[in-house]
Amino acid sequence: MSLSPILLQASELGIRLEIVNGLPIWEAQPVYRHQKQVERIVQGITRNDQVQSGCACIHAVDVYIQFPNGLKRPDISIFCREPSEEEQDSALTMIPEAVIEVVSKGFEAKDLEIGPPFYLSQGVRDVIVFDPLTLLVLHVRKYRTTRQVSPVLIELECGCQVLV
Repeated sequence: MSLSPILLQASELGIRLEIVNGLPIWEAQPVYRHQKQVERIVQGITRNDQVQSGCACIHAVDVYIQFPNGLKRPDISIFCREPSEEEQDSALTMIPEAVIEVVSKGFEAKDLEIGPPFYLSQGVRDVIVFDPLTLLVLHVRKYRTTRQVSPVLIELECGCQVLV
């Protein structure tokens, strides 16, 4: 799937557009504080050597993913393999093992209330939401949600780990 010209135009205007279960959602482009936290978290993604896993713990930052019921642009997506050459020039269609969202001021509901249930319904196994203002780390799985305080090391179901 190629990205719609509307999505590309929105990006040029500094607006991020997403579609969740048919509902369009917009958000301003991230600010420096937000991106600094994303970069810090990306540096803390590693394979857990204690777990036998074939996951390569590949991460992607701020790329569109076409889910069965929507189009999202997670701050960080974690995959077990690189996307195919064909997928690298369009919205990814492979489902991430995990997504990490960094809360943006004024868009808390999008990241804390709308995102986690959507991601889980689309097959993502670990959803992590980090609020840099409160240091809350919400870790959501299908049957369990935990609330922790940053910094915390989180073990992902795929065999990766991340320091949030």
